[in-house]
Amino acid sequence: MNKLYNSVFPMLFLSMLSCSKKETVLPNFVPIVPPAKEYTFESSAAWADEFDVNGAPDANKWTYDVGGSGFGNNELQYYTNTTNNAAVKDGLLTITAKKEPFQGMAYTSSRMVSKTGSEMLYGRIEVRAKIPAGTGTWPAIWMLPNDYAYGAWPNSGEMDIMEHVGYDQGNVHFSLHTQLNNTTNSKTSTLNMPTLSTEFHTFREDWTPGTIKGYYDDKLVFSYTNDSKGFAGWPFDKPFHILLNLAVGGNWGGVKGVDDTVFPASMQVDYVRFYKLITK
Repeated sequence: MNKLYNSVFPMLFLSMLSCSKKETVLPNFVPIVPPAKEYTFESSAAWADEFDVNGAPDANKWTYDVGGSGFGNNELQYYTNTTNNAAVKDGLLTITAKKEPFQGMAYTSSRMVSKTGSEMLYGRIEVRAKIPAGTGTWPAIWMLPNDYAYGAWPNSGEMDIMEHVGYDQGNVHFSLHTQLNNTTNSKTSTLNMPTLSTEFHTFREDWTPGTIKGYYDDKLVFSYTNDSKGFAGWPFDKPFHILLNLAVGGNWGGVKGVDDTVFPASMQVDYVRFYKLITK
């Protein structure tokens, strides 16, 4: 009996040990992923123009790019700084391109540049506007860097909140330009809006350290994520300013020529608002 016990017991013990190992099931490893950071914006605009005073645009809020150099795009207008091309009346800013000779150019228009008491670095930019129709017009609502810290265009970035060319009536574009994505491969989204030139629409950019998102009439149309690999793909960590302009012709606007019968042509702006990013 002792011999039997001595031979059987070790086998039973090993069998029980083996069974206990099989029955021990460890839970699968599930990595803990922190939730994506959510950003919000202040409810009151830190900088805005409601265009509620008739006459010239507020000189405390706007300056102008002036000249007829073509502005890198072979544009055909001379940009002035007078109410001949940019004026406020009845709560609206009107930027008008006219067919008239001036300083060696065949057209005049305006390119307005925001002046801010506090720098625009991250935030919500919202503009309500009505866009001109007609082949050869090229209106834009956009942003450029203040200091070009990363070098000349496109290295320091460009944000096009709204861009439209008259020969492609109805289609409007939100685009970004960087060193990696510039003239031939810019990041662009296009939305068809048939009433661009007959009704006012809201064009918005939500700019945070993590993403740039574009909205037309509150519809998300564009999203670009910070790749965290440096300024070549994300130069958007420096202060920018807003531009409002109406070009004539040029490398894109003039692809199908210019129809002189559409002039004078105007872009009307109801308001421009900048809301600061809330940081916690």
